[in-house]
Amino acid sequence: MSEAASVGFIGLGRMGVPMVANLVRAGHDVHGFDLSSVARDRVQQTGATVHPDLADMAGRVDVLILILPDSGVVERVVEDCLASGVLRPGVLMIDMSSSEPARTRALALGLAPAGVRVVDAPVSGGVGGAERGDLTIMAGGDPRDVEDARVFLEPLGSVSAVGALGAGHAMKALNNLLSATHLWITGEVMAAGAHFGLDPHVMVDAFNSSSGRSGSTEKKWPSFVLPATFDSGFALGLMVKDMRIALDLCETVGGFRTLSEASVAMWEQAAESLPAESDHTQIATWIVERGGRVDVYSEGSYDRTPKRA
Repeated sequence: MSEAASVGFIGLGRMGVPMVANLVRAGHDVHGFDLSSVARDRVQQTGATVHPDLADMAGRVDVLILILPDSGVVERVVEDCLASGVLRPGVLMIDMSSSEPARTRALALGLAPAGVRVVDAPVSGGVGGAERGDLTIMAGGDPRDVEDARVFLEPLGSVSAVGALGAGHAMKALNNLLSATHLWITGEVMAAGAHFGLDPHVMVDAFNSSSGRSGSTEKKWPSFVLPATFDSGFALGLMVKDMRIALDLCETVGGFRTLSEASVAMWEQAAESLPAESDHTQIATWIVERGGRVDVYSEGSYDRTPKRA
């Protein structure tokens, strides 16, 4: 596919706007749409062409990128795109949402008679990764379609072809199940150490030079939990949704899932107690409060200046 192809982008939220900006900077002709007028105003500042409705995008785009909350929203938007003429024969649709693998495959089967090709390419890296253009992108689909998608994905981050259609969404869900599970156990371990009297910064540094290190100790605790900002840009509710997708996948293939089931159940319990808008890193505070020590990570309970063991 030519680099001169026009790109439609639907889903102009916290992730979508910086992704559009990176596509524009890479020289692509980008057309944006979102139901929110506030979102449309934000993306207009990137240099992209903003459209007030889907029909206005019809015939203008050769590639359509979606980054939406879940499979249900993706399916509704695709129906609207078909009805509006946005998805015409030859269009390459790239679903960067955290969708359900089986529903992605079913959607692609339904679009095939219309001549629409589909690649699933969900991301990891959060808002910061979207802003820096260094997202991890897990792409699934026909190898030729994935190669055609690369020119539009590489301005957004590092692209890995992970398998057939739906493999990207499967990989993203499994990654988030793993990420959430080690974030939970990190919270329990950090709480136990703080109760004992260990300095949380010293603990993180020690773990990161030892076998207990993980994405939680290397990134999430130093960046979002210890500073008490809890602003990773990824909602707790979305994390739970991805975990459920991964657990459903485990159940479908008959995989051993004892810890997975327990992890999902614990996160669901926390999600019921925390405010709906909570960042997923706020799980750390919930774990501490559940243990009856609400001051462990509060201001004044320890020196927040980073220390080295």
